[in-house]
Amino acid sequence: MPVVKIETMTFGPFGVGRLDGQAVMVPGAAPGDVLEIDLASGRSRQTTGRIERIVEPSAHRRTPPCPYYARCGGCDWQQIDYAGQLEAKAAMLAAAFRRGLGIELETRGLIEPAPAEFGYRARTRFKAEAGGKTGFHAAGSHTLVEVDRCMVAAGGGEAPRALATALGGRCAEIETVIEDGETILVARMTRAPQPSDLARARAVMAGDPRMRGIILRGGGARATIGDVRTAIEVEPGCAIESDADAFSQVNREQNRKLVAATMALGEFHGGVKLLDLFCGSGNFSLPAARRGAEAIGVDADAAAIAAATANAARMGLAARFVTMKADETARFLARAGYRPDVAILDPPRTGAAELIEAVARLRPASIIYVACDVATMMRDLKALAGFGYRAHEARGFDFFPNTHHVEVVARVLLT
Repeated sequence: MPVVKIETMTFGPFGVGRLDGQAVMVPGAAPGDVLEIDLASGRSRQTTGRIERIVEPSAHRRTPPCPYYARCGGCDWQQIDYAGQLEAKAAMLAAAFRRGLGIELETRGLIEPAPAEFGYRARTRFKAEAGGKTGFHAAGSHTLVEVDRCMVAAGGGEAPRALATALGGRCAEIETVIEDGETILVARMTRAPQPSDLARARAVMAGDPRMRGIILRGGGARATIGDVRTAIEVEPGCAIESDADAFSQVNREQNRKLVAATMALGEFHGGVKLLDLFCGSGNFSLPAARRGAEAIGVDADAAAIAAATANAARMGLAARFVTMKADETARFLARAGYRPDVAILDPPRTGAAELIEAVARLRPASIIYVACDVATMMRDLKALAGFGYRAHEARGFDFFPNTHHVEVVARVLLT
């Protein structure tokens, strides 16, 4: 069988080697591995391979510590020790900026390490099936892999399993939200919650002294039991209050570092006009407003905007928030002659292609782009370059150890 050396990783589960000039993608590899592989059919310029034998293990290869690693589709990099994960992410991010924008990034210190490799997820979504089965989908399928405990989750698996058992096959997913050692569960149901569902959920909550509240959602309806509010401190003195089913970053310690970096890049002070698109509950808008910025936050999620507005009022901040699609808002503000000094884009994984032109026409002096997907970020930064913007700084944050994912913030300036 052919032997390849893994040269680098991808933003995915694959290591990459070369065989007769052709790229070979190998899942479960570690950078530096020398592997005997079984080749699969592939395209002309690349193919995939399966590890048959590790001829020479990488210095960063380890035995995955999670017993579910071989079956669960969650943590695709557990075979790489944490130092190796950081090195690989830095190399991949630098390569993306080099290839996509012709910009050289220093890899040393490029990725901010997570304070904890395990137990970092304050929010974890468990899939649920009839019979109280909870866990995660296997890689590339919808087959449920039952787990007793997820190593990267802050809480255990007992609470979601108990609620899934009580609700039976009417529950498709249960999210755990951990705060101050207490648990809030968010159950996404296949139908609107019924009085019998609420009664069963109350019984589950009564049996667990660490459970603070439960939210049942389904069929366009929503019901709550107990206390479902969270208060997430995004920087000292700035805690954003919202219900547990509102979006928030899963790695709260890393999010505080991301917020601090974004505030430094934006150079916010009194009189600076900020347009924060995809603002959520105010993760960036509210800290910027605390520094005196005239912040306008926009998001299509009405519940998130309501939370942001309430938090601004509670903190006595003048920030304004609007429920609207980001691209529609940008076009409206352009017609109104609004000119922000700084724009923040924090789009979902699909990126912000639909509003790049509209934002560029507002001519902010700087745009801060926050991304959870490097490929769509590169696409959008290239598009901004066509309107006279050039990336000047970028930095990665390891929000998701043991996976290929990385959070990135980049600053682009109008040239």
